[in-house]
Amino acid sequence: MRQADSEPYWNTNVARHPGILSAVPEGCGDALDVGCGDGLLARKLTARAKRVTGVDSSPEMIARARELSAGQPELTFVEGDFLTAALPVEGYDFVCSVSTIHHMDFDAALIRMRESLRPGGTLVVVGLAREASPAEWAATIAAAPLVRITKVLRRARGPEGMPVAEPRMSYGQVRAAARRLLPGVRYRRHVLRRYSLTWTKPDG
Repeated sequence: MRQADSEPYWNTNVARHPGILSAVPEGCGDALDVGCGDGLLARKLTARAKRVTGVDSSPEMIARARELSAGQPELTFVEGDFLTAALPVEGYDFVCSVSTIHHMDFDAALIRMRESLRPGGTLVVVGLAREASPAEWAATIAAAPLVRITKVLRRARGPEGMPVAEPRMSYGQVRAAARRLLPGVRYRRHVLRRYSLTWTKPDG
């Protein structure tokens, strides 16, 4: 397994990469990055997993990912819709997704991620949601100054051409759906306007 490459850019998605990488199980054989974009996280995952697959529906992003990952046979990139792409059932020890699930049907995507995991495997989803309750709005307003300052200081930017979409589900809806589909899931809301779901598939 090679060492991850240096950070070419930073944004509020990249900020979650260390937590994702720390969740990769020891001895991970196969990892899947859903909505891999230009492959930055997938390349980092090669330091923790023997084989890494990235899937993305954007032809431009997949082309960029393949270009940046040339000469790394442990990396494979698949262009297509995650919900219908030819990916193995129970084929991965680790599945992750960053700011992608709100582009898809939430339940269908989470179910397919769950089914993609081998027993004992780990799933980490980092996502966006919208504010719907007074408590959710209060948390966003309280964090806003820190978010702005952090983005300025870190010169936040991302790869050109990355598809964007507004989240349809609220934080509360995400939490409820995740708990229904992934019993025992750990839900966390993070300062930089992201939530995370961490779940281990029962062994057997």
